Amino acid sequence: MTAPRWIIHLPTTLTSRDGVIILAVALRDSLGHVTAIDFGETTLSEEDRQFLRTRVWCDARLDGDGRCRRRDEHDGPCGPTEDGPTR
Repeated sequence: MTAPRWIIHLPTTLTSRDGVIILAVALRDSLGHVTAIDFGETTLSEEDRQFLRTRVWCDARLDGDGRCRRRDEHDGPCGPTEDGPTR
């Protein structure tokens, strides 16, 4: 049996979904070296609708040890970088 993981809910003052996604990308880019944070599981929700969450990244497992870093529900194949078309 594994120990339960904890989730940090980090409210922002941002009012647009695009702005929050930009912040999530900046946090991943600056804190990606911190192995205790699983950015692939990042979700967003409106303050008063926290039960309705939107995934930010695809996070599918790639050959080897990597995960897809493209936006969730992206077009085309999964990849280790954000290059390529997004929805």
